Amino acid sequence: MSQISETSPKHCAKKGWININKRRKKLFFTFSTFFSGLLLIIFLIWLILHPTKPEFSLTEANIYTLNVSSSATHLLNSSIQLTIFSKNPNKKVGIYYDKLLVHAAYRGQQITSEASLPPFYQSHEEINLLTAFLQGTELPVAQSFGYQMVRDRSAGRVIIGMKMDGKLRWKIGTFVSGAYRFNVNCVALVAFGPNMTTAPLGSIQGTRCSTDI
Repeated sequence: MSQISETSPKHCAKKGWININKRRKKLFFTFSTFFSGLLLIIFLIWLILHPTKPEFSLTEANIYTLNVSSSATHLLNSSIQLTIFSKNPNKKVGIYYDKLLVHAAYRGQQITSEASLPPFYQSHEEINLLTAFLQGTELPVAQSFGYQMVRDRSAGRVIIGMKMDGKLRWKIGTFVSGAYRFNVNCVALVAFGPNMTTAPLGSIQGTRCSTDI
């Protein structure tokens, strides 16, 4: 006597669903393994190359205008031109500069409006010359600004700061990283005596800047 077994449609559907789930899990596991391996390779390349942050130096600062409009309103008018060198010290890593905003400062106070520099790519160990012409029109300053300026002018010199905020991306081979924010701070010593009235007043000492990422 032969034995006849019957499988209900419900049982077949359940078995088919199990097979689909197994294929999905296998596909997910394969994709996860590949993606994890790719991330590991990128991370190892990153550790081996270990990008060094870019270097900046403020080589020249020329002051064309720097005066307070009146002692009552404490509004500042300024025009300053800066010359900056940017260097990529990495031998195998390029840098994309996507955003560069620059302004000048004096004793912790912003004395020009922000100026935007054009984005650019910096190759391995490349040095680029950047220039920025900064202006400020009727910028509010502290009441002590005029007094501090008179004191510095009597001493024959004034210290002007340059601040830059931006975003950069690292390029390693064909791989390009995500964007990183960075900040640059520089100072320039400018001769500014009481008898110096002819513009521009040029810096007498450049400086290497500090860079934070």
